[in-house]
Amino acid sequence: MSDVCVVCTNLSFSWPDDTVVFQDLSCTVPPGRTGLVAPNGAGKSTLLRLIAGQLTPTGGSVTVEGVLGYLPQDLPLTGEPTVAEVLGVAPALAALRAIEAGDASAENFAAVGDDWDVEERSRAELDRLGLGEVGLDRRLHTLSGGQIVSLGLAAQLLRRPDVLLLDEPTNNLDLDARHRLYSVLESWPGCLLLVSHDRMLLDRMDRIAELDGGQLRLFGGNFTAYEAAAQAARELAERQVRSAELEVKREKRELQQARERAERRAGNAARNLGNAGLARIVAGGLKRSAQESAGRAQQTHANRVSDAQGRLDEASRALRDEQTLTLDLPETDVPAGRTLIEGRQLQLRYDSRPLFADDGLELTIRGPERIALTGPNGVGKSSLLRLLTGELEAEGGQLRRADGRVAYLSQRLDLLDADRTVAENLAAYAPDRPQSQRMNLLARFLFRGARTQLPVGVLSGGERLRATLACVLYAQPAPHLLLLDEPTNNLDLVSVGQLENALNSYRGAFVVVSHDERFLRDIGVRRWLRLDGDGLREIPAPDPR
Repeated sequence: MSDVCVVCTNLSFSWPDDTVVFQDLSCTVPPGRTGLVAPNGAGKSTLLRLIAGQLTPTGGSVTVEGVLGYLPQDLPLTGEPTVAEVLGVAPALAALRAIEAGDASAENFAAVGDDWDVEERSRAELDRLGLGEVGLDRRLHTLSGGQIVSLGLAAQLLRRPDVLLLDEPTNNLDLDARHRLYSVLESWPGCLLLVSHDRMLLDRMDRIAELDGGQLRLFGGNFTAYEAAAQAARELAERQVRSAELEVKREKRELQQARERAERRAGNAARNLGNAGLARIVAGGLKRSAQESAGRAQQTHANRVSDAQGRLDEASRALRDEQTLTLDLPETDVPAGRTLIEGRQLQLRYDSRPLFADDGLELTIRGPERIALTGPNGVGKSSLLRLLTGELEAEGGQLRRADGRVAYLSQRLDLLDADRTVAENLAAYAPDRPQSQRMNLLARFLFRGARTQLPVGVLSGGERLRATLACVLYAQPAPHLLLLDEPTNNLDLVSVGQLENALNSYRGAFVVVSHDERFLRDIGVRRWLRLDGDGLREIPAPDPR
């Protein structure tokens, strides 16, 4: 493979409503593993679709070196196709079985070609991605969301592409499936370009590509190195802004002083000329000369002010608005010994069958515990959270909740009224707070001015998260137990950081269902639970490597 896998030359793209996504983007993607990061809406998925040929540029070109594989974020995999059909091996398998049954037609040999080990290769890829028990004739609609993602990746790997594009490949994957994906991609020999907000996956990349302002910048090293470089750049930009601000103040002060000196000299000169009794024409010439000299001096200072302001503007543009949340939540305090939840032999039923292990689940939550609830997809983690809130009734066992508010944030972030504004939703959750206080609280969540009057239904995913957190954390009464179901799904990295800030300010207890180990560690999880077919049990914290 050459030194370049993907080349974008003066690439431009606009949507049919004339919204510009890229304008004259030029970049190259080298061999190895590259992670593409940017806020939601910056065009990451659009860029992958342009490289994959699924979208046509409005200008410029894309060149890909070799065979291309592409796994989109929203896989169009539903319905009746078999696993073999999704893998693209169904014709070769059918021909191979026909030959084994005695049909030696030329058509069958042509269908097999040189791929006589197609079944073994297919099974090996499925097994490598945790699908060893999934038959090649199994129908797609019987698979879970995580299994479908793994199957889609297996299909791409079987094609042996030179360039592989992956868009949020860890979405819907449980912890075990994520680690299998990490292992596969760490040994990937070709060119990989992926979009992800999974920082543990991004830490396995050779470089990070940052999409900012419609341009792509490459940073050598993994995501942790990129974060360090970004922080260093921010600190440098902050120093440059402070220096430029001081320079502007100094130049403005000197300009004002120059004007005052000129005015004093002009006044003194007028008095001196009058006392000297000079002819009017001579006095006028001297006055004009003094005024011109003062004007040139003032213009010099004005130019220096303008230059200093330009340097300040340039430094300010380099300083990004990180949109961080700074919160104080004293009303969410929970005493260390207080029992919030006590469950004994808890059971739910699904299609008349017990959802949990036969003897049910045992769960006690005391004080401000920070709990991660993990386990394979489909074992009932979300159902357990809904049981703890009271949304579902236990069909076996006993559940006792302490007095106090329990707040539940579902994966869909549908807690708020989509037709009401951000301000109206907060007023519904905290009706006794004065309006001025509510506006100040919303400002802490980066809603100011007209943005407080936006309907929740038009907000982006990150904005909706911030609005939901504002209403939940400043509700009256404040929640002493938070239940969060995959809260980082579909959030960009900035929004994940904002969520971490909010949860680290929260002083109550929480239970979080998440497959994002970095997120769970960064919010201070100390107790790890695993729910599976054997029940609910304590487990050690995962190895952070």
